[in-house]
Amino acid sequence: MPIKELRSFFEKQGIESKLVEINKLILNSDFWENKSNSEKILKEKKMYDELINSYKYSFLKCNEILEFHNLAKEENNIELVKESIINLKELNKKVKQNEIKCFLSSEADPLNVYLEIHAGAGGTESQDWAEMLRRMYLKWASSKKYNYQLISEHKGDEAGIKSSTIKIDGNYAYGFLKAESGIHRLVRISPFDSGARRHTSFASVWVYPVIDESIKVDIQEKDLRVDTYRSSGAGGQHVNTTDSAVRITHLPTKIVVQCQNDRSQHKNKETCMNMLKARLYEFKLKKKEEELKSTEQSKSDIGWGHQIRSYILHPYRLVKDNRTNFESSNPDKILDGEIDDFLESSLFNLND
Repeated sequence: MPIKELRSFFEKQGIESKLVEINKLILNSDFWENKSNSEKILKEKKMYDELINSYKYSFLKCNEILEFHNLAKEENNIELVKESIINLKELNKKVKQNEIKCFLSSEADPLNVYLEIHAGAGGTESQDWAEMLRRMYLKWASSKKYNYQLISEHKGDEAGIKSSTIKIDGNYAYGFLKAESGIHRLVRISPFDSGARRHTSFASVWVYPVIDESIKVDIQEKDLRVDTYRSSGAGGQHVNTTDSAVRITHLPTKIVVQCQNDRSQHKNKETCMNMLKARLYEFKLKKKEEELKSTEQSKSDIGWGHQIRSYILHPYRLVKDNRTNFESSNPDKILDGEIDDFLESSLFNLND
């Protein structure tokens, strides 16, 4: 049992000392003067309280199970020994979840997330792959009971999608997905090739947090170019076909955001501004933490040599993360949204 490891994570992240500081802040007479700031601090306190209480429970439960296990061995009761082992494994899962939460203690980690997917060069092949990735992330979001909303999407010429932007709402959505930014590579026998040849396709994923009111991002009107256009695609329940779509370009950083999911141009512009604030916030985070290293990698060409993960369906079946070397021999399961093991290994890798 990694109970001791969890304790070391607590110490490394300074969980208990952070909670002490928060409790001191709450006792200050002016704590409630800034409502948005006080709500943010209380939310942080709740998270740390839950972590520490869960650790204490796990520690006590572990001792109880071990005592039960030793007693069962002394009495040579095989069924109770098996039961204690099952209980230890279940407890181990809960401890692992706490380990992950220790890593999700950055300011933006608890926030909702914008997820952008762009097809690489290769036409229909890459566009179909981009749609497969979108399906994978939406299945993952559904399994977490997260809500999601299609913000903007451009359909492929024959199949798939050229690009898609999705907003996912759920606790720690950004924290879990933040390491997914990068190039994803697919190798398979093409369903679009009459000669049944093997093809390699690429698509990029870009992840950034949906920032709340407590996070201030200064945007100058003179730095913006706002364009309106007719929504593309087949329309229907997801995308309308009025002239209400909005695209905003932030000139200093060349960041572009767009929204076409609402019939109101005003609402689409408001969504675009929220997305732009989120992108600029994430941009500044990367610049501060890694001096633009991660940002530049994420903007690399969507092609060979830049992929963070490979999904191989032929001649063998394997999904491998090139950063952590974590792999799975069941790509169908991964493409059906069961990506938690990959997300967790990436989080551990980020915090090494």
